[in-house]
Amino acid sequence: MNRVYVCNCFGVTEAQVKKHAEAGACTPRQIASACKAGTDCGSCVRRIQALLGRGACPKPESANRVEPALAEPALAELEEAA
Repeated sequence: MNRVYVCNCFGVTEAQVKKHAEAGACTPRQIASACKAGTDCGSCVRRIQALLGRGACPKPESANRVEPALAEPALAELEEAA
């Protein structure tokens, strides 16, 4: 069995970090909450960040949507006042 350890302090493997990431843990702090990796000496935090990569957390749809500054009725009132 080939295990690549990320956190030697708590015996956490790459596979475990990836499993927690797939379950929704997308920051080193969330990984730490899930399995304690990175909470003792901290030497594995950069490796955890590398495993998570950029964009590990999906952004909610609302973050991609741009709402108009003024709603349609308010915009119409401003146009009538001008």
